[in-house]
Amino acid sequence: MRIMVINPNTSAAMTTLIGGCARAVAGQGTTVVAVSPSMGPASIESHYDEALAVPGILDEIRNGEPADAYVLACFGDPGLDAAREIARGPVVGIAEAAMRTATYVARSFSVVTTLGRTTGRAQELVDRYGVRAYCRSVRACEVPVLELETDPEAKKRILAECRRAVEQDGAESIVLGCAGMADLCAELSGELGVPVIDGVTAGVTIVEGLVRLGVSTSRVGEYAPPPRKQYQGALEGFAL
Repeated sequence: MRIMVINPNTSAAMTTLIGGCARAVAGQGTTVVAVSPSMGPASIESHYDEALAVPGILDEIRNGEPADAYVLACFGDPGLDAAREIARGPVVGIAEAAMRTATYVARSFSVVTTLGRTTGRAQELVDRYGVRAYCRSVRACEVPVLELETDPEAKKRILAECRRAVEQDGAESIVLGCAGMADLCAELSGELGVPVIDGVTAGVTIVEGLVRLGVSTSRVGEYAPPPRKQYQGALEGFAL
């Protein structure tokens, strides 16, 4: 089985981190390939960034090496619906994967993400995925995405926000709201005494299970292949 994990930003360091975490949970006989687009933003921290990351994601799915399943490794789940229309196998976004996984192990969760300006998007996804009754809060540690690896205080600030979610908001589990936090689960869980869930690893295990079950995206209705038509200008090459 071959799983493609797509980091929708263009940070090579983050792609390497994500790939390592994904491979650590993949089952025997599963190959994980971590990629990032050749075009797009260095990090995704706004609606503008998210919109401009989608063409790169779709290009990786259409023109990259074939895979049996795909994981979109950005917590906004950018381009998820479009990816499901064109991908050869099932596609899971890390926000959906992490939130749904949290509901299997606790009666409540809080999301701890990077910047406060992205919390609205996380709240939207809580509603979209039908887990509002479980979500106690969405908190931001105010560490920019690209500083998760370079800021020596980043881990301390993430832990502090997670602790507030548990102690003040009543969260019984934590969902990490950025793929760049994927390597922190075990350490944070040990400190907090509650399950801490990263969507990259959750997403890999979910799509791996779907492939083993022989289940993929429905091609009836909304996720049927897009109608063929002309595209103009810089997007001309995206015509199917």
